[in-house]
Amino acid sequence: MLTVDSAAATPMMAQYLDIKSGHPDALLFYRMGDFYEMFFGDAVAAAEALDIALTKRGKHLGDDIPMCGVPVHAAEGYLLSLIRKGFRVAVCEQMEDPADAKKRGSKAVVRREVVRLVTPGTLTEDALLDARRNNFLASLAVIRDELALAWADISTGEFNVVQTSHVRIGADLARLAPREVLISEAVAPVIAEPVSDTGTSVTTLPRGSVDSDAGERRLATLFGVATTEGFGAFGRAERAAMGAIVAYLELTQKGKLPLLRPPRRETRQEAMHVDAATRRNLELTHALSGGREGALLATIDRTVTAGGGRLLERRISAPSCRLDVITGRLDGVAHLVADPTARSDIREILTQCPDLDRALSRLALDRGGPRDIAAVRDALHAAEALQKRLPDRDLPGLLKRCRSDLAGQEDLWNRLETAIVSDPPLLTRDGGFIAAGIDAALDEARQLRDEGRSVIAGLQASYAADTGVASLKIKHNNVLGYFIETPATHAETMLGLGERYIHRQTTANALRFTTLELSEMETGILNAGARAIEIEMRLYSELKSQIVAAATALGRAARALAEIDLTAAFAELAQSLDWVRPRMDGSRAFHIRDGRHPVVEAALLATGTQRFIENDCDLSPEEGAAIWLLTGPNMAGKSTFLRQNALIALLAQSGSFVPASDAHIGIISQLFSRVGASDDLARGRSTFMVEMVETAAILNQADDHALVILDEIGRGTATYDGLSIAWATVEHLHEVNRCRALFATHYHEMTALSDRLPGLRNATVAVKEWKGEVIFLHEVRMGAADRSYGVQVARLAGLPGPVITRAREVLEVLESGAREGQTAPGVRLDDLPLFSAATPQAAPKSVSELEDMLNALHPDELTPREALDLIYQLKALQTKSSEL
Repeated sequence: MLTVDSAAATPMMAQYLDIKSGHPDALLFYRMGDFYEMFFGDAVAAAEALDIALTKRGKHLGDDIPMCGVPVHAAEGYLLSLIRKGFRVAVCEQMEDPADAKKRGSKAVVRREVVRLVTPGTLTEDALLDARRNNFLASLAVIRDELALAWADISTGEFNVVQTSHVRIGADLARLAPREVLISEAVAPVIAEPVSDTGTSVTTLPRGSVDSDAGERRLATLFGVATTEGFGAFGRAERAAMGAIVAYLELTQKGKLPLLRPPRRETRQEAMHVDAATRRNLELTHALSGGREGALLATIDRTVTAGGGRLLERRISAPSCRLDVITGRLDGVAHLVADPTARSDIREILTQCPDLDRALSRLALDRGGPRDIAAVRDALHAAEALQKRLPDRDLPGLLKRCRSDLAGQEDLWNRLETAIVSDPPLLTRDGGFIAAGIDAALDEARQLRDEGRSVIAGLQASYAADTGVASLKIKHNNVLGYFIETPATHAETMLGLGERYIHRQTTANALRFTTLELSEMETGILNAGARAIEIEMRLYSELKSQIVAAATALGRAARALAEIDLTAAFAELAQSLDWVRPRMDGSRAFHIRDGRHPVVEAALLATGTQRFIENDCDLSPEEGAAIWLLTGPNMAGKSTFLRQNALIALLAQSGSFVPASDAHIGIISQLFSRVGASDDLARGRSTFMVEMVETAAILNQADDHALVILDEIGRGTATYDGLSIAWATVEHLHEVNRCRALFATHYHEMTALSDRLPGLRNATVAVKEWKGEVIFLHEVRMGAADRSYGVQVARLAGLPGPVITRAREVLEVLESGAREGQTAPGVRLDDLPLFSAATPQAAPKSVSELEDMLNALHPDELTPREALDLIYQLKALQTKSSEL
């Protein structure tokens, strides 16, 4: 551990240590010219994390000072690496020109300040963000019995809040997948565990930062209102959670607050409740392997804009429960399904549409550049084109509102269209982004700057003729400026020309001169270039101010562009894959005809191996059965059938058409899934314990409008224990939860429940046996499976032949005992011979006979009659082998 004493440090190092003391929990990027330097412990940690060289700079208290650095122009990539590895970074910039600092004295230190604290939840740069995902900063507040969750994305301006509970925290955080969560140090011990379970970065704030009264004041100041009542009737915990986000942004952005939209209060009845386990089991946004490939989101994403991609993820993560909202979205999709020409034109226009939300956010935070202004221009151009392509007549309500939100920015678009060149540079300091003809003074300065080059060329020709030195050149460097250079062989000629050519420098191979004329021309040229940059910076600032002033309308336009993109994408998906519009209502109906699993079907189409087998599902209580008990062997497709029906319901309430030939779905309030096996060793939970915890959560929360899919409940324990738990679970779903459910099991004994529970129906996944092989038909039929075909599946998996043979022997004894009414302990397994390892002599006799026959065979010596007899013998041998 390094001992640091600022009093014993050099002036520069004393400044560094003083600034670092204000940000002890962050790496300090200390700007020194073209590099961000780090010292002491920061340097050691950063060098290891970034795999860069660790050097040293001077000494402190007798020890070398560790140092490392990264170039300013490449800083974003290094920032991203550090953020992903859990670091926070304080960016310290030079706030004055080093030349101005020298005027105060030769040992004066350039004034520096931290201008930004970079954390996972406060990123805005494109290089640090996933363009198709929101980057949420969340905040949890607990005040007495109230618990609230607020979240914001400063890169898009989204700002929301919802009341939650200790039971729902995990589900809410799983839905949002925030990059950073703020909690008060006062309640950290109470809610830290469910937050840490999500794997997100947790930041603890002082008590005063998570306070309802302070939160009210911060919100009122941010939005310039006297009270927040105009935004909604927020509770104390909600105001505290939102205020904590504003306080944290004030801290990290150093006073430059982002353009947050007025907060929107979300209610519990708005969105389908989908807990963390269900999201994981259904692979909604990420596959079980951790990546996005193979997840529902990646499979169905046909959006062409970043904003549309982010909106799709939000819709899949939080399907609506409002019938009017769902119907409006489906109307929009249906309109574009029916008009493929309009859909194609809309998608073509949108492919040229940049990310308006994030460009606007960067400009407001003063982190933007000319390309962000160009992005606003191009997005407004797309908006105008879409207005023309979407005639006001005959549009469904959603598209009509979107078209209206795109209007009203013609003046701003015209201003940007004429002011900015088509392909501007990245940085304002590069200049050249303001179009010609916008400002007369700028055009004049550019003319002098640009024509100065031709004037210099003319002077060079004139001087060459005057001196008789054809190799004379006029050059430029940062030390001498413009100068005349001749080879050293012409030294005598140049020095003898008199006072016009003023000698400035002699090098090993050349002499350098200047003239009064050249010096005056240099001053004019250099001033013209600097003047042009100065004017461009002023015009950039004016354009940025105009854009920020229109932020509210531009935000509406950005949301409309994303909505149109998603609607067109859903229509493209439905048309290309033959999906159907679901009929939605407030009943408890659930009738799917020819349903398909969207991800599995896409995988089969990609490989071309086989066709997906469609299946019906009817869980409508009005039709007599809200629960299906599904039996059948492993690999037959039970889990696929369960998941596909859950995904169909989720897609329908997200506003999409669904993979089926017909679908009638009553609004589903909650979606629960317990499919697949996993453990949680870090928390001391076995696979069976995890299964029971997730099942308990379902039974304790599911209401009568929920959809539940459960697979193999009870398999992680002894047979009778598991059967008892599964039996009781089905009864609870039927009698207490009264929800719609699919329950897959290997316990055939449970099929007897259909005689006792009027709302339960037996179904099975059909298989066929042929010549000792089991063929999976993947077809769901009414009825119960007669057996599990476990031994056959084990054979397909490649278990050794002797193991399969022994398993069949044991199974026969067990089944015969069951037929005779014996319990498992009473079965005489000891009557069976012990398992013996396979030996070469244990091979079937038919193989030996076949070998003997073939070894003794001489084909050239066979008569036709003998050949025919041999065929009959081989056929008899095959029959005998099959019987074995």
